[in-house]
Amino acid sequence: MTAIRVLLADDHPVVREGLRGMLAAEPDIEIVGEAASGPEAVALAGRLRPDVVLMDLRMPGGDGVEATRRLAGTTVVVLTTYDSDTDILRAVEAGAAGYLLKDTPRAVIADRLRAAARGETVLAPAVAGRLFGRMRSAQAPRAEQLTERETEVLALAARGLTNAQIGRELSIGEATVKTHLLRASGKLGVSGRTAAVTRAMETGALPSPGT
Repeated sequence: MTAIRVLLADDHPVVREGLRGMLAAEPDIEIVGEAASGPEAVALAGRLRPDVVLMDLRMPGGDGVEATRRLAGTTVVVLTTYDSDTDILRAVEAGAAGYLLKDTPRAVIADRLRAAARGETVLAPAVAGRLFGRMRSAQAPRAEQLTERETEVLALAARGLTNAQIGRELSIGEATVKTHLLRASGKLGVSGRTAAVTRAMETGALPSPGT
């Protein structure tokens, strides 16, 4: 079993120690480094190549949103005490693959890290509800027209399917799925599958949950 390599980014040493202790009980998760600021997280991620960065949102010397933006191509899951609409949208639009709150139970955090490492979108239920509520009320401009295949891929990504699962569902290769996601993200003006799904719902290219 290959362990999921995780980098912790939080400016509070006690929080990092607590997360390290909590996740040490998971045999398939390995903490490979710790950062106390956004810039330090970016530098360490470039050297350590973690599978997932567990990122605090607000840190002195450089916040988690800017660090997430600079870590394009790296899976970032935000773990924070802040759940305002603005904070959530900023993180998702920067390319975060997930947004969890610090009162999330240890077992759930571990499961969400595994899901993120598989390429899935991970949002705390309360966060998802607020995010989709914000999108429904937003008056956003229409994005460049998505192709039918790009829309299909985004719809499956919205259901939480990995790239491999999407490929099997549509009988296309995983590399082709990634290409469609990249093109859709470019048309929507965002970075990352979570932000692409969010923006597609916001613009009406995909229906919001429950519609």
